[in-house]
Amino acid sequence: MALEHRRIGTVGAVQYALRVLESVDSHRHGVTAEQLAREIGVPLGYLTQLLSMLRRERYLGFLPGGGYVIGESMVLLGAANRDLALAEKLRTVLSDLRDEVGAAVYFSRYDDGEVRIIDFADGPNTPKVNEWVDFRSAAHASAVGKCLLSQLDHNGRLEHLSRHRPARLTSRTEVDDRVLLTKLERQPASVPTLDLQEYAVGTVCAAIPVTIGKTLACLALSMPYAQAHRLRPAVDTLHERAAPVLLSMSI
Repeated sequence: MALEHRRIGTVGAVQYALRVLESVDSHRHGVTAEQLAREIGVPLGYLTQLLSMLRRERYLGFLPGGGYVIGESMVLLGAANRDLALAEKLRTVLSDLRDEVGAAVYFSRYDDGEVRIIDFADGPNTPKVNEWVDFRSAAHASAVGKCLLSQLDHNGRLEHLSRHRPARLTSRTEVDDRVLLTKLERQPASVPTLDLQEYAVGTVCAAIPVTIGKTLACLALSMPYAQAHRLRPAVDTLHERAAPVLLSMSI
């Protein structure tokens, strides 16, 4: 899905996925990929990859005789215990991502003026960052924090930095407000936000925005500095697999 996914973009892929789910839901007895392609107006080649993702994440099921139907994840997310189902879905997605990229992964939001790590997935071979300084106070240094701050407007960033004054955590930490604000304002949404030993010596991190509507959120990963050569391909995979997280936020 890489080339088509990058060209259309993660948000665009999610919008198409929502249209697919809406169309499938209107066909109670199943619908073929060819019919979906006609109804939605997307190339069959791209739709096939999108359907594969939706089946993998259990948003769609496939009937033995042919045809797509609404899957288990959609039923759970539409149920009364949606919050619990969403948390379990997020944990599954993060665990799969951890195994795929070979790094600890995180889902974070900017809630009520604070950086919050909502959930993460680590393991014996993919250790998470040692939170030696509260992430809420270290947005200026962490990839997660900078990614979330970059999604605020100028006044929002100023207000945050006025409450959490930038402190030097390592020799690489940027503490000058003007430099920080300039970097945040120039940060393209399509480019990952990096932390190259700015929060903690010996650790590198990257974060990408996964935001639809008013919710400011991001996906991030971290790995030991000795594995920094793996950061770029790992981030590419993070981009390609961000759609399920966005999709669950959108339903």
